[in-house]
Amino acid sequence: MSTTANHGASRVAARVAAIDDAARPPEPAVKADERRRQRDEARLIRTREATARKDTASQDGQWAAGDRTPLNPVEEFKAASDPFEVRHRIETMYSKWGFWSIPPSDLRGRLKWWGLYTQRRPGIDGGRTAQLEPHQLEDEYFMLRIRSDGGQLSVRQARMIADVSRDFARNTADVSDRQNIQVHWIRIEDVPEIFRRVEEVGLFTTEAAGDTPRVILGSPVAGVAKDELIDPTPHLQAIIERGIGSPEFSNLPRKFKSAITGTRIPDIAHEVQDVAFVAVEHPQLGVGYDLWVGGGLSINPHLGVRLGAFVAPDKVAEVWAGVIGIFRDHGYRRLRTRARLKVLVKAWGGEKFRRVLEDDYLGWKLPDGPGPQVGSPGDRGDHVGVHEQRDGKFYVGVAPIAGRISGDTLAAIADLAEAVGSDRIRLTPLQKILLLDVPRERVSDVVNGLRFLELDSSPGEFHRNVMACTGIEYCKFAIVETKTTAREVVKTLDRVFPDLDTPISVHVNGCPNSCARVQVADIGFKGQLVLDDETGQQVPGFQVHLGGRLGLGDDNDFGRKLRGHKVKADGMPEYIERVTRNYLATRHADEPFAQWALRADEEALR
Repeated sequence: MSTTANHGASRVAARVAAIDDAARPPEPAVKADERRRQRDEARLIRTREATARKDTASQDGQWAAGDRTPLNPVEEFKAASDPFEVRHRIETMYSKWGFWSIPPSDLRGRLKWWGLYTQRRPGIDGGRTAQLEPHQLEDEYFMLRIRSDGGQLSVRQARMIADVSRDFARNTADVSDRQNIQVHWIRIEDVPEIFRRVEEVGLFTTEAAGDTPRVILGSPVAGVAKDELIDPTPHLQAIIERGIGSPEFSNLPRKFKSAITGTRIPDIAHEVQDVAFVAVEHPQLGVGYDLWVGGGLSINPHLGVRLGAFVAPDKVAEVWAGVIGIFRDHGYRRLRTRARLKVLVKAWGGEKFRRVLEDDYLGWKLPDGPGPQVGSPGDRGDHVGVHEQRDGKFYVGVAPIAGRISGDTLAAIADLAEAVGSDRIRLTPLQKILLLDVPRERVSDVVNGLRFLELDSSPGEFHRNVMACTGIEYCKFAIVETKTTAREVVKTLDRVFPDLDTPISVHVNGCPNSCARVQVADIGFKGQLVLDDETGQQVPGFQVHLGGRLGLGDDNDFGRKLRGHKVKADGMPEYIERVTRNYLATRHADEPFAQWALRADEEALR
């Protein structure tokens, strides 16, 4: 079991014990009644005070402005009760009384702090997503997100998730682009046992969702990559110890995404994280991290801002706490659409943000430092294939289509890893899976064993470069199907272009929220209803983004949109084929798809 998992589990176990002690009613019953009466009176007083102060509340709901009046329903339920405390109610009430015993503020709110989302009811088409109330959209089941910070799993942990999948989740398991595994069809009655199993092997679901510091992205080849400047694992662990499960950061304006990598060329999509630490070598101070803040996608995307600040390895957790502290205190809490760090960074700019960080949160100046190395068009960063490690062993990276696997597959991967003497499985920010520490003489065994599971270490270009979010199959926000659509794209396009000599990434998202990073893909599809010219009816389809790119320094940009251009879902493979043929016919020598898409005539992109 990894050090990260051990320490994270111990911290969460302590937090659970504290919650349990705090929530346990005192012994005689009369005291319990009295405490209940006092709590009800206190809530009534807080409600009256909030109403009286409403007109004097800060316009954007910033705590730093001196007013903590809850200005929307989410802020209200967080103010009324610590979301962490719902764990006790899950274990003592809801798991015994069933789904319909859960009140709305817990069901659609506080349960997220323990990784639980209500699941979409089957059979509700995308046209009704925005028309129905939450209770009409949701089923009596949950999606559960299991944290694996840095994408790190041991064989034992992978087997546990596989067992949970098969015993409680109808054999579902999806690798997300945040290095989690998500399972579906979870009943509230089974959650206490699932928590027990997860925490027994050193994993946890704490803050896998909600207005919290989410799972921390880390390089999946941390500690083994031949071109690594520094192993970020201890610094990722320091962040977990500093802030995950802590009441200090458990009530943020919205979610907070962190990432850290030690590779020379970043492999964590650092430009679209709330905070990212990217390895660099300072000419005087040695190896450390370059600091980025304020990245994010969704409806109003914003590329992260490089602060030009150098962070020494032993200062990572402290600087992380400073950045998230600024978000907690200065973030805009009134409107959920503005409650991301990217909005604050855009308003302040990098210079002010760094000044506030240094003066108000750190109390010392960060030294200036160099920026990260910029990748070339041939640098993929997905770690698919067979690669030698710095210790002479190998890691093998494979690409499940759009991250979709199963409990059976995960169990077979764990068995294969153990059979060749490996105890390290890694998930990547691009929905890929790696097996580390493979002896040279066993590489072919691993490659063939994974291929038997339909996990190819040398897949076709579209197979390798497709990503998709959860989609309408399970997600309440989705408008269209994604995973099946992505599989059809791979099946069709890799057959049409078996010898494609350049990567073309295709990202498929079921709604405008961009969980699959559509704005930074070569071809990104954002789900929506579109008009069918033949029938005049609305059908599932996509808005198209073309030419998005990350990892290119000053040349980073979001994809281009064509006015009025939409693609029907069943016409997506045909559309990609047509655009790919146009690209191959008119590209300049060695010109990547993204550069071509930005200069091409609109007609070539329709």
